[in-house]
Amino acid sequence: MKRRRTTLLALTALLAAALTALPGGSAQAEEVEQVKNGTFDTTTAPWWTTSNVTAGLTDGRLCAEIPGGTTNRWDAAVGQNDITLVKGESYRFGFSASGTPQGNVLRAIVGLSVAPYDTYFEVSPQLNVSGDSYSYTFTSPVDTAQGQVGFQVGGNADPFTFCMDDVSLLGGVPPEVYEPDTGPRVRVNQVAYLPAGPKNATLVTDATAKLPWQLKNPSGAVVAHGWTVPRGLDASSGQNVHSIDFGSYRKRGTGFTLVVDGETSRPFDIDPSAYERLRLDSLKYYYTQRSGTPISDGLRPGYGRAAGHLNVAPNQGDRDVPCRPGVCDYTLDVTGGWYDAGDHGKYVVNGGISTWEVLSTYERSLHARTGQTDKLGDGSLNIPESGNKIPDLLDEVRWQLDFMLKMQVPKGQPLAGMAHHKIHDEQWTGLPLMPADDPQKRELHPPSTAATLNLAATAAQAARLYRPYDRAFAAKALDAARTAWAAAQAHPAVYASESDGIGGGTYSDNDVTDEFYWAAAQLYLTTGEKAFQDSVLTSPVHTADIFGPIGFDWARTAAAGRLDLATVPNKLPGRDKVRQSVIKGADRYLATLKAHPYGMPYAPGNNLYDWGSNHQILNNAVVIATAYDIGGASKYREGALQSMDYLFGRNALNISYVTGYGEVDARNQHSRWYAHQLDPDQPNPQAGTLAGGPNSSIQDPYAQSKLQGCVGQFCYIDDIQSWSTNEHTINWNAALARMASFVADQT
Repeated sequence: MKRRRTTLLALTALLAAALTALPGGSAQAEEVEQVKNGTFDTTTAPWWTTSNVTAGLTDGRLCAEIPGGTTNRWDAAVGQNDITLVKGESYRFGFSASGTPQGNVLRAIVGLSVAPYDTYFEVSPQLNVSGDSYSYTFTSPVDTAQGQVGFQVGGNADPFTFCMDDVSLLGGVPPEVYEPDTGPRVRVNQVAYLPAGPKNATLVTDATAKLPWQLKNPSGAVVAHGWTVPRGLDASSGQNVHSIDFGSYRKRGTGFTLVVDGETSRPFDIDPSAYERLRLDSLKYYYTQRSGTPISDGLRPGYGRAAGHLNVAPNQGDRDVPCRPGVCDYTLDVTGGWYDAGDHGKYVVNGGISTWEVLSTYERSLHARTGQTDKLGDGSLNIPESGNKIPDLLDEVRWQLDFMLKMQVPKGQPLAGMAHHKIHDEQWTGLPLMPADDPQKRELHPPSTAATLNLAATAAQAARLYRPYDRAFAAKALDAARTAWAAAQAHPAVYASESDGIGGGTYSDNDVTDEFYWAAAQLYLTTGEKAFQDSVLTSPVHTADIFGPIGFDWARTAAAGRLDLATVPNKLPGRDKVRQSVIKGADRYLATLKAHPYGMPYAPGNNLYDWGSNHQILNNAVVIATAYDIGGASKYREGALQSMDYLFGRNALNISYVTGYGEVDARNQHSRWYAHQLDPDQPNPQAGTLAGGPNSSIQDPYAQSKLQGCVGQFCYIDDIQSWSTNEHTINWNAALARMASFVADQT
């Protein structure tokens, strides 16, 4: 997500100022070893250890006694400095390592030995579980003579013995060519097409003329046939492709395949039931993201865990969290809420867009012609509150709303009524780490106008939706929304720092005109008051073209006001123009979809895919779906349905980006407690979890080691180390839930 990008750019600027004694000349032509004494035949010099680690030679290896009770991986480490790295040079980083007892996680890095301590490559194998010998290839992004090879083994509760040998950093090796297994060249929605819906596929082929295709049922019988449509070179993948349209076949069934050009697709269904499951699975995701409560294994078999951040050791807890030094002199109880992503941070800004989109999934069911409110009713999500006569979706979102309300600055304090931007650990923690085992100090970060308006918008929306079930909570939410609105008007330009990215994401946003519009819209929809109506009508955002190629997100929230003004009943003057603006935006996304050989409403400039591109595709589809809700034209229904195909396998990598859906699916998302790839005792993410997807900027070292020079759709790798392409987050799953519910309602 963009929340980390600004931090990385800042670090790059610092790096430029920090580098000294840089090596000159071009990349080395021969293989050259950069590590001194990596075999430990007679001594451990020049390797260093942190002061709490005792190391020596044991049977020709460096073995170190690692203390327990440390907090971070880097609190106990072995390393070597003065490593020379050459920008653009490819290196093979190899070593053998073991731990006794086994199971502890090693963080092996190549990075900068001086501030800002940038990391250029890192891996985190589990010792004696992941194996004993390791070898990786990466390309250095910088020139420096102040590099470091480090082995970080802190952050464990108990002491253990760490041994290593055969450490090598060999420069001048040929770059490793990463070639993902993309399976058959026929790319389909591996999950399901609706019987009464579009059915499209993409063929990767060098053929320039049309080719015959066949649709086969599970017994191998041909049930439909036709000809492909050549599309030429697809810029988003670098592939020559054809399109296949088999929408005329409408019979239900399972295990269908498409056969064309000597290739057989992965199997798929023609049946709507998968989307009814996905509607619920994508929402059930939020229960296991809850902070401050134990997760019941009875409700989520395999995902039960202790409550996180309740001031129970080793947690320092969220019951009495202080501000960062110099920010405030009080503490707040900010227990509860959803963990934002695969870390332990909680954010009002990203929490806001997530809350809005999940609540809007419910609100759409109240007003849309195809809405089915009963599908989201009490008992639907199997959560602790099920059975209380309140829709489960509202119960789940209440867990997040209660947290956001706690983030409001108390009366009598400076900036009273504003909302603290975020709360998270003082320092980044490593993987894996269960929430209850996080020992870090927790800190409140300064209030911001953006966070305050997120609170105003979501609390106002909540006030109207919870009123039939809990009038007291609805009144409390509306009062908080009014207070936040007034505070934001009094402090309209208090921005989160772009450099505040240690221990958690920044979510910095220095343009809050869209947040003011969103909050005013929600307050107007709930109260009907003229003051909020005037704020909507006079906002420069109200008549702006807000439906650009990338779409809406936590930092671009105007659509969260515009879409609701268009669909939630209200008497706003000029509302027809609001509705027409949504239809115009949908037409633009529909044109993009029709022009795209992979059939998606997303074509960023220069094919530079954004962080979380998968949810951008979904949010653009939300605009198309909303146009259908407004006017009922079938082309919008068809476009919204077709948009889902990309997420489920009709893409260049031939992978479903939703865990548990499709024959080949993403299941190693970046997470500290869905970390099966690092710890076999932990699960993979639960079914219905969306991976972020291709990200052209590939900010993390692991992706950089594999994906240099990647084109658009190929800038993704299903590995837990790749936080820039393979994260999961509450706002990305909110987009999935919104669209899954729409599709399920079309049956």
